[in-house]
Amino acid sequence: MTAVKITLIGGPTALIEVGGFRLLTDPTFDPPGDYKLPHVTLTKTSRPALSARAVGPVDAVLLSHDQHADNFDHSGRAYAMAASRLFTTVAGAQRLGGVAEGLAPGEKKELTKPDGAALTVTATPARHGPAGIEPLAGDVIGFVLAPTGGARSIYITGDTVWYDGVAELARRVHAGVVLLFAGAAKTRGAFHLTMDANDAIEMAHAFPDAVIVPVHYEGWAHFSQSGDDLLQSFKALGISERLRLIAPGASTTIELG
Repeated sequence: MTAVKITLIGGPTALIEVGGFRLLTDPTFDPPGDYKLPHVTLTKTSRPALSARAVGPVDAVLLSHDQHADNFDHSGRAYAMAASRLFTTVAGAQRLGGVAEGLAPGEKKELTKPDGAALTVTATPARHGPAGIEPLAGDVIGFVLAPTGGARSIYITGDTVWYDGVAELARRVHAGVVLLFAGAAKTRGAFHLTMDANDAIEMAHAFPDAVIVPVHYEGWAHFSQSGDDLLQSFKALGISERLRLIAPGASTTIELG
């Protein structure tokens, strides 16, 4: 049996340990503060539960996009650019340079160990808000991690909403865990930029064998839904056993089969 251990650092930042590999999603290690973007100011409200030093080195950083501070703050950038490998969007890799490797949806990279262990990383489609948001939000990707040995995969959504690209992915990927970027983020207008409770429920039904592990719903002022909102929604539909909430600094281990 293959198991994955997930430790929530805070916001979108989680340490994933599977098959002898350590990977970190969207690194954010700054203290609370404001970040001025071209059209909006984002406010970070809490510190990460673990420092970059406490996390230590990883085999790869998985960066869904580089253009928003709630996914990639100053300290997170310093950590990522010092990593051995950094996977992100094609446009993001061009902006970042250095160790950054750009992946378009569907492209794959492989991580290997001297003992022969391997982990395939595949970029997945994502849309950071409603149809038409692309010129404002820019490119975003998610990731599928496939361990050797036939175990079910791990799907990291990145900042996306439920849309056709995610639905099509669900028809092709047998995920045992979905690391779901939630929070129903809102920075302008009434629309949400990341998954809300309804989107999370769609994900649970689209990936019927997967444990849903939400991240990116706390630590920033622009989230409009909490972990409790997700829990109450899943309870109302009788599927709360599918949801695994982790407090910042805590870990959970899930069997992938």
